[in-house]
This record gives sequence, C-alpha cells and structure tokens, in this order.
Amino acid sequence: MVRQSPTLPPPILLVEDTISLQIVYRAILESAGHTVTVAANAAEARAHFQEHGPAVVLLDLVLPDRDGLELMQEFLALAPETGFIAITANNSADRAVEAMRAGAHDYLVKPIDEARLLDAVRNALAEKRPRRAAPPVHVPDRGSAPVETSGFIGSSESMRRIHGTIGSVARSMATVFITGESGTGKELCALAVHAHSARAQGPFIALNCGAIPQDLLESEVFGHMKGSFTGAISDKPGAAAAADGGTLFLDEICEMAPALQTKLLRFLQTSTVQPVGATRPRKVNVRIVCATNRDPLEAVRRGQFREDLYYRLYVVPIHMPPLRERGEDVIEIAEAALIRFAEEEGRRFQGLSPEVQAQLMRLPWPGNVRQLLNVIRNVVVLNPGGLVTPEMLPPGLTLDEAAEPQDAEEGVTADGLPLDGLVGLSLAEAERRLIEATLARHGGSIPRAARVLEVSPSTLYRKLDGWKARAG
Repeated sequence: MVRQSPTLPPPILLVEDTISLQIVYRAILESAGHTVTVAANAAEARAHFQEHGPAVVLLDLVLPDRDGLELMQEFLALAPETGFIAITANNSADRAVEAMRAGAHDYLVKPIDEARLLDAVRNALAEKRPRRAAPPVHVPDRGSAPVETSGFIGSSESMRRIHGTIGSVARSMATVFITGESGTGKELCALAVHAHSARAQGPFIALNCGAIPQDLLESEVFGHMKGSFTGAISDKPGAAAAADGGTLFLDEICEMAPALQTKLLRFLQTSTVQPVGATRPRKVNVRIVCATNRDPLEAVRRGQFREDLYYRLYVVPIHMPPLRERGEDVIEIAEAALIRFAEEEGRRFQGLSPEVQAQLMRLPWPGNVRQLLNVIRNVVVLNPGGLVTPEMLPPGLTLDEAAEPQDAEEGVTADGLPLDGLVGLSLAEAERRLIEATLARHGGSIPRAARVLEVSPSTLYRKLDGWKARAG
C-alpha cells in the first residue's frame, strides 16, 4: 500500500454515492486544509484505499455495490490504524452503532453539520498520532484524592474480556456505557478507558448524576454565568468544559432528569456547551463514558430514559460482574488491598491465611468490591500485622449472617424493612429508620433504595447529609 509523504497533509477518503453530497463534504474538508479523494462506490473506494492509504475514511454505510460495514471491516483488516467515520441516515442509527462496535472511530447522521464533520475528522486524525505505552489505571490525576485501583485487579475470564474490550475501544472516540451492581468498580473501568487512550494526559472528570439535586445538575454539567440565577456569584465552567481534551464520566446516568437528557443529547451531537445564562455556545473536545447500576433498557421502556440518548450512548457496553461471580479474583483483590493499606498504615502483614481465603471465597459480597476493600482496611487498621486469621475479620462477617441478611435484625421483614419497631416513633425518626433499613437491605446502594422508596436518589443524599451534619 502506498503511503503519502509525511510532509503532505494526511489524505482523507470520502466514500459517498450521492454527487451533491460529495461536492458539499469535499468543499468543507478542503476549505479546512485537508487533502480529499472521492469514491462513489465500493470498487472505487478499494482502488483509492490501496493507492493513497488514507488516514481517515468517511464512509457512507449504504453503497450501491456493497454493504459499507463489510467494506470497512475489509479495510481495517488491511490497515487497522485507519480512522473510519461512518455516515448514516437519520432512520438507521442502529447501523451506526453496529459500525462503532466493529471499529469505527465515530459516526455522523445526515444531514451533517459542518462543524460536527470537521470535529469528527480532527479527532480521528488526533488519535493517529504516535502514542506512548499505556499507563497503569491509576495514572490520571484528579487532585489530592487517591485513586483506589485494587478493585480493577483480577484474572478471571470475565475480567480478561473486560480488559480486552478496553484495549480495543480506548483508541476510539466511541462512548462507553458501563453497567453493573453498586461497588463493582465502574468508575475504575472508566479510568482504565481514559488511561489507555490518547487522552490520558487530559483531565478525567467524574460526575455522579444521582448525588446532585436535579435543579443544580444542569449547572454542574454545563456550567453557569455569574448572576444567571440566585446564588450564582461567579462564572462556573461545568464538568463538560472542565473535561475538554479528556474524558467526562457520568455515573448513575439513568438518574438524570428528562429535560437535561435532551441537552446532553444535543451536546453529544454538536460537541458544544452553553452554560446557564450564556448567549453563545462553546466548542469542547470531550470523550463520554457513562455508567449505571440499573438496567438502562428497562429505564427506556419505563419512559425514564430517552431512547435516542440510550442509542447514542450505548455504543460499547461493558458489564462489570458482581464479585461473587469472579472466583479467585476475590483473593487477588484482597491481597493487593492488604499490601496497599498496610503500606499506608505503616503495618507489616504476611498475607491471608488459608482459612481466611476460604471464607472470603464463600461469602456472597452483596456490597461487591467496595465491601471487600472495607473489610481489608478494617483488618489493617485494627491489627498490628502478621498473618491475617479469621479472628481478625470484622465481627458479623460470618457465613450464617451473610447467607440470611433478612434475619439479622429482630422486627425486620424478609425485605429488610422494619415492622412493629416503627410504632411510637415520630414521623421523622420512622422515616429515618425506614431509609436506613432499605439501604442496608440493598447493600448501601442509594439508587436501588431510592427506587424501592419511590423517591429521587438526590433526596436520599440530602437526607443522609442532613443527618450527618446534625450528628456532628
């Protein structure tokens, strides 16, 4: 395959069978300084691809002589470093998603916005720059807060598949949708995607959509201008602008209000943000990774999550399995956490005894990796060192109690909620008991408890913060 001289602009191959669109797209690209060759069908595209070795291919998925997706896969087998941008009609979003999963860098929906077209090409070209070796998961610096990495350790088959997916998707601009129970390491997975991408030197901004009151969430995501609402005493850039050049991680995405979902969809389509109170939008270059511990498709069926936003985000799904399904990963995570926490506390531990390993393997871990890390930290903090024995494990971590959590407290139903114990309490205290019991029943997951109680997760966060403040 012939490659052009490195002194020339990287060539772009445009594969589009509609003549009028060829003219429009070519004019836009050439006015931006790009070298463009045009093909009207698969046969011409193959000839140009072999002759010019384009850096980026803009490919209409519907061609007169061949399926565009098959053509892309053929070209990727010849030159895996090529950046493909799929072009699709508005009524064939599923094909675009299929193309992204097959290796496309991005996709454009007709009619194509000029700025969106140039952004997609620029991002695809940027991903082709020489890249250094992928850093470890903990490389992204998010300030002084330490990043716990033990939860992303594991050699189980499920974790090997996840690491393989991350390696494949990290180089692209495709959005990644991470699902899994609370405490399974979804944010660590997002960090791994960021750390293995060409954006690793850029910011990693995490935002929990369920922890922020809905009336403030738009400001947190897109920012606001001074004086735009009561309490806006200064300009605030927002998470999307703060993540410019890096990755924006939206956790608990299914808790986002419908009105904000519409604005997020526009942001994904235009790559622009408009802070509350601003008169002009601002262009940003952000890669989106999102996560939820709910079933996103079920949220769509219930009308709680926009279907078009779901298909725009759900391009590369990654499911983080619960710890109980990860076999000996439990021991690997526990041993790594023991070393880390012992170093932090200045203790010397010799490892886990066989009895402790056997017990950790048998426990159901409703709180997943987060619960396991808390158990190991408890061991390190409360013991001077040596070999970790069963006696060092925190009280209550027994097989009997773990197997039947519904019987752990007298007066609690099979669903973990109090019965007669509420009688005689004030309404505020009864509410607190009910919320705490529901949280305990669902492993501390606020979104799950919120669904059971039929309230917003932000309501529970506010109540918990209020109780902590009064207790302090």
